[in-house]
Amino acid sequence: MNKKSGSKRQRFPKSYTGKTLVIYLILRALVILTLVMAAIRGNYENVLLCVLTLILFYVPDILQRSLDIHLPDTLEIIILVFIFAAEILGEIQAFYIQIPIWDTMLHTTTGFLAAAVGFSLVDLLNRHERFSFEMSPVYMAIVAFGFAMSLGVLWVFFEFSADLFLHTDMQKDTILNGISSVALNPEPVNVPIRIDNITSTVVNGETLPIRGYLDIGLFDTMKDLFVNFIGAVVFSVFGFFYAKHRGKKTTFVENIIPQPEEPEEE
Repeated sequence: MNKKSGSKRQRFPKSYTGKTLVIYLILRALVILTLVMAAIRGNYENVLLCVLTLILFYVPDILQRSLDIHLPDTLEIIILVFIFAAEILGEIQAFYIQIPIWDTMLHTTTGFLAAAVGFSLVDLLNRHERFSFEMSPVYMAIVAFGFAMSLGVLWVFFEFSADLFLHTDMQKDTILNGISSVALNPEPVNVPIRIDNITSTVVNGETLPIRGYLDIGLFDTMKDLFVNFIGAVVFSVFGFFYAKHRGKKTTFVENIIPQPEEPEEE
């Protein structure tokens, strides 16, 4: 009995309980179904994405057990849904293409969550009994913002590297109807030439099936960084007031930042 119950508990992440476990089981079932369908169709790239998703579902649990911290249920659920939305819905179901705002929503969420992680790192240090210093709420908010923006830049580097070396299209292109470029100026001066009302683009004598000029990733990258900036700023503001008025009232920030693991009562 004990062995069976022990092995059963180990089938799922140990830290997932209650609502988090229900969400995890639902999302895992959907990923497994997607994996089976992809395997039947012979789409092994999607099979690998599904396997990666199933592995990523264990990340919150691994972090909690390895770092001896507690992730609130709300944060765990957000992370699980985010992974599913990015990998299964975004990549496999092509939501990135079918729903233009999908990528924007995820990058905004990334900036918000990354700021929460950066904030919690400083917050955990502030509250750790082995450290004798205490950082001000303003400094904690700045660190949270900087951490989120740094992660955003690293992700953009990853997208650019994948597009450059693996010939993917992670930095989605944008169709423009007007451009300004110094390269179009026949004179060796730093004066851009403006072209408006672009309705077609010809490459190597072939007209592309688009109504405008094809920008290869710049606008998408800047948009991603900008919405990442918005998410980071929003959380940093909330984090500042949370740190400044800690203990006076409960805020939603407490539900989305990691907390120190409380010792078990004997």
